[in-house]
Amino acid sequence: MTARGRLSGRAGLSGLAALALLALGAALPARAESLADTMVAAYRHSALIEQNRAVLRAADEDVAASVAALRPIVEWVARQSASRAEDSTTARTTSLQLAASLTLYDFGRSQLAIDGAKEQVLATRQALVSVEQDILLAATLAFFDVREAIQQVALQENSVEVLTSERQAAQDRFDVGEITVTDVALADAQLAATRASLASANGQLEIARESYLAVTGRLPGRLDAPPPLPSLPAVLDEARAIAQSRHPAISQSQRQAAAAEIGVAAAAAERNPTLSGTASVGVARSPQADLGGRYGSQNSASVGLELSQTLYSGGRLSSGHRRAMAERDQARSALLNTARQISQQVGETWANIAVARAQITAITQQISAAQQAYDGVREEALLGARTTLDVLDAEQSLLEARADRITAESNLQLAHYQLLAAMGLLTVENLNLGIPTYDPSQYYNAVRDAPATSKQGESLDRVLRAIGRN
Repeated sequence: MTARGRLSGRAGLSGLAALALLALGAALPARAESLADTMVAAYRHSALIEQNRAVLRAADEDVAASVAALRPIVEWVARQSASRAEDSTTARTTSLQLAASLTLYDFGRSQLAIDGAKEQVLATRQALVSVEQDILLAATLAFFDVREAIQQVALQENSVEVLTSERQAAQDRFDVGEITVTDVALADAQLAATRASLASANGQLEIARESYLAVTGRLPGRLDAPPPLPSLPAVLDEARAIAQSRHPAISQSQRQAAAAEIGVAAAAAERNPTLSGTASVGVARSPQADLGGRYGSQNSASVGLELSQTLYSGGRLSSGHRRAMAERDQARSALLNTARQISQQVGETWANIAVARAQITAITQQISAAQQAYDGVREEALLGARTTLDVLDAEQSLLEARADRITAESNLQLAHYQLLAAMGLLTVENLNLGIPTYDPSQYYNAVRDAPATSKQGESLDRVLRAIGRN
């Protein structure tokens, strides 16, 4: 065989291998999406998270602005003026001045502003965690809604098949004169009602799919079975204690209350004096007497200290102080109200779990009894001891019990994750989803010293690009 022939043979074998691999890949079933996959997709897709990250970056800049208030202010001023003397001559003066001012001491007012801005940053970080929990809970709800809708559709489809057989059996018995046309009509009515229920179940499935799309950015494929239920505290009081210490909404309210306390102190500090230093250099061009009225330049430089304090402001400072105290009281009440609401949420979800478990136990017994009743009624109907209506009623009771169990099982699974959210534990980190998360301190560390130089600006640009990739 020639070299070309060997190469052609090898190429043919390679092509066959590639086709075999493609065929094998097409034959393999697509990997089912797990609940964790749904959560990850929602976390990465959410525009709400991006929105609140931007809110946090804006709060970080408030710290930078407060720090910058302690730094010198340098500015240049150019002036051009003209004046007319009694002899109708016009004198023009041009000046250029470079001035700097610096707050040397303000009795803690600037430091209080920095501390208040930092507390607001910490509060905004907790708000971002709350948004993260909301997104993951919405993903969980979408996942279980789709699974429940799929199961309800399958149940209704099976019911349609069963009732179709029942209707045919009724028609056969009518043809031989065992039952009347009324029995056939009853079977037709029940079959039509079940088909309507199937159409409704399909509609609910489409709605659930659209909700899944809105949350994750993609339509659901084949969904995997739910993971084992997450472990929970042994008693309700333990769950409430965890919520009070871990829930981001409570932590946010605590930070806001601390910021409000600082705000009261800052409002009181507005009455304190301010010591500032000033320095300036400049040059002015104007008519000079020693030059016979001809224009000449004159240089100037000055350094000074300035101590000032507001003695009367028409009630503005007093009003600001009272407003700060009212906002402090508001923040304290908000903290108390938030803590109570979280405690209520924990209690409600804890009760929902208990209710769902009890429902599943009872419905399971109901299904067992309904199945026995249905099988017995069918046998008795064949012997003429039961009517077609009795069979249809038994079948409907069995169907409703099975549908109720699907809903109860979905509610039980969802309630576990609702309880995790109520305790403040429904986060990417706590669930170990294995994806990189947003580092709220990265941007803060880049801007907290109010960078202004080009080197710091380039570093900040790199931070922003890294945040964008997350």
